[in-house]
Amino acid sequence: MKRLFLLSLTIVAVSFYALTGAAQAQATRTWISGVGDDVNPCSRTAPCKTFPGAISKTANCGEIDALDPGGFGAVTITKSITLDGGGGQNASILTNGAPGITVNNQDTTCRSVIIRNLRIVGNGSTLGTTGINVVSTSAGAVSVENDFINNFSQTCINVNASQPQLVSVVGSVLEFCAGGGFSSSSPAATNRVNIVNTVITGNSIGVSAHANTDIFMQGDEVSNNTTGGVLADTNGTAKIDLDRSSVANNLGYGIQATAGAFIGLSNTAVTYNSGQGLYANGGTIVTWSNNYVAGNNPDGTRSSTITPM
Repeated sequence: MKRLFLLSLTIVAVSFYALTGAAQAQATRTWISGVGDDVNPCSRTAPCKTFPGAISKTANCGEIDALDPGGFGAVTITKSITLDGGGGQNASILTNGAPGITVNNQDTTCRSVIIRNLRIVGNGSTLGTTGINVVSTSAGAVSVENDFINNFSQTCINVNASQPQLVSVVGSVLEFCAGGGFSSSSPAATNRVNIVNTVITGNSIGVSAHANTDIFMQGDEVSNNTTGGVLADTNGTAKIDLDRSSVANNLGYGIQATAGAFIGLSNTAVTYNSGQGLYANGGTIVTWSNNYVAGNNPDGTRSSTITPM
C-alpha cells in the first residue's frame, strides 16, 4: 500500500512539473539571432534563429527582439505580439512566393501587433506576394514602425481583415510592389488608418482606400508610382485626408476619387504627375486654399475649396 502511495505521489509530482514547464515555455520577451538555433529556449543567452521558431515560445502580448543582423524568416502572427528588428542593424525577412508577415490576430486581450525596425523583402524569381498581409479575425491594432518593405508581386501592405482594424504606418518605406504600396478594405465596420512620415514610391498605386476605409496621411511622399498616387474608390465608405504631404511625379494621376468617395487636402503639393493632378472621377475632392497644385497633365479641378479659419 505504501509503495502504491509513493508511486501515485511521484506521478502527481511529475505531472505538476510537466505542467509548470509547459507554462514556463512561453516567455514574455524572447530573442533571435543570426547565429541562434530554434531548438533553444529563445532567451537572451540562448536565442532562437527565426521568428517562426520564437513565436511559439513567446507569450501573448509579448515581444521578440533581434540581437544582431540576420534573415529571420516569414511568419504568421496569430496573437498580440511585437516583432522588433532592433536599431541600426539589418534584421530582415526575405520571402519568395509568399507573404513576408501574415497578421491573423485572434487575441481579444491586448489586441495589438507591432512590427518594428525590419526589412521585409520579396526575393527570388517569383518575388514575395505581400509584404504585410492583415487578415485578422478579431478587431485590433497593427502598427508598422520604421520598416522597409519592397519588391512584392502584390501589395507592400494589404489590410483585408474580417474585423475592423486600427492601422498605423510610421516612418517607413513602401516601394516597388506591383499591386500597390498600401491598400485597405473592410467588409463592414471601418478600418481607420494613419500613414505618417512614410515614403511610398515605385508601386502601381501608392495608396488605395477601398470599402469602409478612412485614411489620414501626414508628412508623406507619394511619388513615381506607375498607375497613380492616391485613390479613394468606393461609394460613400472610402475617405482619405492628406496634410503636409507630397504627391509628385507619378506616371498616372496624382489624386483620384471615384464613385462617391471623398479626398480632402491641406498643405499638400500635387505636382508634375504625368496624368491629371486632381481627378474627381465621380467622387469629391475638397481642398483648403493652402495647397500647391501645378505641373500636372492637366492639373484638374477640385469639387470645392475651403478657406482656413
